Amino acid sequence: MWTAQNNQLYKKFEFKNFSAAFGFMTRVAIEAEKMNHHPLWTNVYNKVEIWLNTHDAGDIVTEKDHQLAKKIDALL
Repeated sequence: MWTAQNNQLYKKFEFKNFSAAFGFMTRVAIEAEKMNHHPLWTNVYNKVEIWLNTHDAGDIVTEKDHQLAKKIDALL
């Protein structure tokens, strides 16, 4: 579940291993590029954390962030 905190949507994902996490990040990158909307994220081994907000709107959560969050969830 995505949570709202500090003007961002946040979610932590955990995968079987690094390859699965990296594959997920690759799929997210493709969708984010299509939207021209790029997340802040981290990856350590099998964990990926993602923060979404819209920089052009003053670093707040917008409909664009909710749309990308839905697309990200659909990749699981």
